[in-house]
This record gives sequence, structure tokens and C-alpha cells, in this order.
Amino acid sequence: MRRIHVGNALSAFGLGFTVPYLYVYVAQVRGLGSVTAGLVLAVFAVAALIVLPFAGRAIVRRGPLPVLLVALVTAALGALSLGLSASAATVLLSAAALGAGQAVMQPALATMIVDCSTAETRSRAFAMQFFLQNLGLGVGGLIGGHLVDTTSASSFTLLFAIEAAMFLLLVAVMVTVRTPRSPLMEEAPGQSGGGWKQLLGNRAMVQLCVLGFVLFFACYGQFESGLSAYGVEAAGITTSALGTALAANTLMIVVAQFAVLRFVERRKRSRVIAAVGLIWAVAWAVAGYAGLGHGSQTMATAAFISTYALFGLGEAMLSPTLAPLVADLAPTGLAGQYNSAFALVKQLALAIGPAVGGPLGASLHAPYIVAFLLFSLGITVLAVRLGRQLTDVQNQPSLARSRVVTQSGAPADTVAAGRA
Repeated sequence: MRRIHVGNALSAFGLGFTVPYLYVYVAQVRGLGSVTAGLVLAVFAVAALIVLPFAGRAIVRRGPLPVLLVALVTAALGALSLGLSASAATVLLSAAALGAGQAVMQPALATMIVDCSTAETRSRAFAMQFFLQNLGLGVGGLIGGHLVDTTSASSFTLLFAIEAAMFLLLVAVMVTVRTPRSPLMEEAPGQSGGGWKQLLGNRAMVQLCVLGFVLFFACYGQFESGLSAYGVEAAGITTSALGTALAANTLMIVVAQFAVLRFVERRKRSRVIAAVGLIWAVAWAVAGYAGLGHGSQTMATAAFISTYALFGLGEAMLSPTLAPLVADLAPTGLAGQYNSAFALVKQLALAIGPAVGGPLGASLHAPYIVAFLLFSLGITVLAVRLGRQLTDVQNQPSLARSRVVTQSGAPADTVAAGRA
């Protein structure tokens, strides 16, 4: 598990190195224009949507480690070639390889965490993963920002070479991992042929995917598009204040993650997600004050930064909740399929979110705030409905560690045994 967490941190560090500067690199440094730069960002999303359905099947049949190693090598080649590319065609092909590799890493690493954890330790393991990912992204972005020089293409080549080296270093770390051998699809009784069909027949998983889409669409899909555009256009937020807001989001996650974990572990997952919807509704209301209120610029800036911090608090509550719930809903041998399906939903939301939120946040300020405030309240409603589809232990894993006493005074088996 320690090696897997190191892998998560290294991959996030590599991504933080380059992703914030990708648009500038393609549009300005390579002189390929804003259209090509926009296409590169779109290629990342399209590549993920194409490969994730196949990745889930491969993880189920071959195991997560071989799939992860292929993804890492593909991403390393994509990063290195992107740093050397000077034409639109090679830049787009390199971005496709990098995007596909990055997309497959997520469900593969998540499945390895599932294989190396138990129902009791899974929430803490995924909380640690989220903590290290944000820490890696933040540190990578900070160091990368001091290395880049927009007047020198070679500085970006160095940046992408370091990212490729991070992925190859992760290959060296991962080949030493010996995870408990989970059942492969052909070994799992009753699972032959039709992992997707079985997934779509799982009502709780389908509802969780719908809920996940709304979560990622209404929060993550707005960070660097609609919400930032709204802040600049409606609230008069400066670029430095926007950077501070993003830093406040990361800082909230890093500081609050394990304090929040203690609160979350003993509560029903559906109620935790419902509470996140309410917290994000408050965040959107605060954002509304920042852009539509009549306070001073200082108050507007403080409110906008608070919005990002509140989103970070909700993210810290979700990290030990969503991914473990996906794992607990997956039948034996199909964790990779379920993780890939949820990653696919996430990528779809992240592709649609900016396309919808960007123009809306930049021009229709009040409708933008109202719409996403309602989306947040919708998260609460969907979470309550999802709770009705879950068993007691799926909804509250801490019950598996609790022993109940019958009316006669004799201890009963753990709740988990009766509900699994």
C-alpha cells in the first residue's frame, strides 16, 4: 500500500508539472495558436472517453498491475514526444497518448488500493490517496512554474522530460509491488461475459454514476472554467486572487482531510454526500454574493476565495466516501470494471462541465449561480435516494466492526455477515 501511495504522489507530481502550462506551451511557445491549444485540451478528454471502457475490461481480465504499467509507459512516451513536438499533428498525437495513459492510471491504481485494503481500512486508504494527489499536484505546479520560460521552448522540453521520468520512475516502483491476487473475470463464478451488462443491472451503481456525474459536473468541471470566468467577469477577481483561491482549495484539502476522515468514518455515506451537496450550495451562494452583491472589492475577493475553500471541504469529505463505495458495490472480480465505469463518468462530466459552465459563467452571471446552486441541492436529493438502495454495511461500513447484542443478551454476528 505504501508503494501504491508513492505511485499516486509521483503521478500527480508529474501532472502538476505540465498541465497548468499546456495551453501556453502549445499556443504561444510552439506558436500553434489558441485553436490547436484548445484541441489539445479536448483530445485529453476524448482519449480518456475512448480508452476507459476497454481499460475496465483489461483490468478485470489481466489484473490492474499489467494495465497500469502499459498506461505509465504510454503516458511517458506521450509526455516526452509532446515536449519535442513542433507541429499540430504531432502535438495532438502526443496529447492523445498522454491523455489515454493518464486516464487508465486512475482505475488501475484504485483497483490496486481495493486489492490491498479491507472494508475497514479502505476509506482511510482512499483519503490518503486524495491527500497525496493534491499535495503532488500542488508541489509539481509550484516547481514547474519556476522552471518554465515562455521565451524558451527548451524549458518546456525539460518540463515534459521530467514528467516522463516521473512516470518511468513509477514503473520501477510498481514492478516491485506484490498485491493480493484478486479473482480475474474468468475465475469469478457467474461472471463470464457481460461485466458491463451486470454493472448496468446494478441499480445502486447506476444511481451512484448519475450522482457522480452531477458531483463532478457541478464542482470539478467548474473550477478552471465557469467559476473562474464568473469570478473575473462578475466579481472583478484578479488573476493573483484566482491563484490564491485555487491555493485555498488545495490547502483546505491538505489541512482538513484527516480531521474530516474521523468524522466521516462513523457516518452513513449517503448522508455524508448529502451534506456535501448542502456545503456546496452554500459555496455557490457565497460566490453569488461575490459577483452579484454590492460589497467592496475586498469583500468580494474574500467571498470568492471562501467559495473555493468550501469546495475543498466537500472534496475532503468525498474522497473517503465515493471510491470505497464503488469498490463495495462491485461483485467479486469486477472492481476494475466498476472503477473504470466511474472514472468514465467523471471524465464525461469534466468534458461537458467546462463547455457548459465557461460561457454561462462569463456572460449570464445570475443564471449561472442559480443553476449550479440547484445542482448542488440536487446532489443532496440524489444522495438520499441512493441511500435507500444500499445495504446497511455498504452505507455505513463501521457497522461491520460493531457487535450487536440480541434481546436475550447473547452477542450476534457482525452486521456485515448478514448483509454481505
